[in-house]
Amino acid sequence: MRRVLVAAVIAVPFACGMLSASAAERDVVFRFQDPEILESSALVATGGLMVTTNDSGDSARVFAVDPDNGETLGTINWGGSAEDVEALAPAGDGEVWVGDIGDNLGKRHDISVTRIPVGPSDADVPGSTYPLTFSDGPRDAEALLAHPRTGRLYVVSKGVLGGQFYAAPQKLSPTQPNELTPLGPAPGLVTDGAFFPDGNHLIVRNYARAVVYRFPSLEVVGTFDLPRQQQGEGLAVDRDGQIFLSSEGVHAEVLRIALPKKIRVAMSAEESESPSAKPGSSAPEHSDPADDAADDAADPEVFPWVLGGVAAVVMLLVLLRALRPR
Repeated sequence: MRRVLVAAVIAVPFACGMLSASAAERDVVFRFQDPEILESSALVATGGLMVTTNDSGDSARVFAVDPDNGETLGTINWGGSAEDVEALAPAGDGEVWVGDIGDNLGKRHDISVTRIPVGPSDADVPGSTYPLTFSDGPRDAEALLAHPRTGRLYVVSKGVLGGQFYAAPQKLSPTQPNELTPLGPAPGLVTDGAFFPDGNHLIVRNYARAVVYRFPSLEVVGTFDLPRQQQGEGLAVDRDGQIFLSSEGVHAEVLRIALPKKIRVAMSAEESESPSAKPGSSAPEHSDPADDAADDAADPEVFPWVLGGVAAVVMLLVLLRALRPR
């Protein structure tokens, strides 16, 4: 019976995701052709390639994929260990950040990011690894974002009822733990995210929905349903601002989606008014987290995220009550 309970608890987030996902139009860009890509849990568009990584349990490797046909052009191994790789982020042309930040039990003190070169051929490469630590204790995370102008890294924790955005230090130490400091609340069950090219907006996703934020204020611009996927986890934004989604599963599809018009219009208006759009000006990286943190729970469009988390808790309580001795 205990196995049944554990399986039910694990399945709840995915069931909630499937129930709330819309049947949005599917623009299939390609399918992964490599049977070694079993659980695409992260996605980056860089240098004309799509780069992905498997979920926890795989070795220290990423896959460089041809976006025209889904063929793997290169498997890149780096000289290091991998415990629970869950995230990728762009690190400039020809390089990516790999986030070994997964922590299902919330007990790891050895999470890290590694910067590696990637290209269209098999390679064993050196990696520059930097240890990370959460300032408020261990927690699970699957989303790693890199600011397109400053290069600064951000992590989003993954909680059923909600997570947190965290900022890494601007300059990372390879020898000392780099403390991740909280910036503000994030939706529940976030599995990936990315900045838009303007650096003034970012997007995160879970299994069914996506949220677009202003940056650095972390105010919600809007939320929208994602197309149904087997277990959609990966998200990438390319230089043109196009959004791509990947999913776990062998020969899984990679989709391209468009933002809802309301969100596009809002982003365009903000970009035209932003000081960074004016000649000779520069965009701020982020100000004081206490001033920037936005309470997304007050935004009515975030309700479906909360509803999914509440449903998970209710189901768990029902199962526990059913197992109570009579």
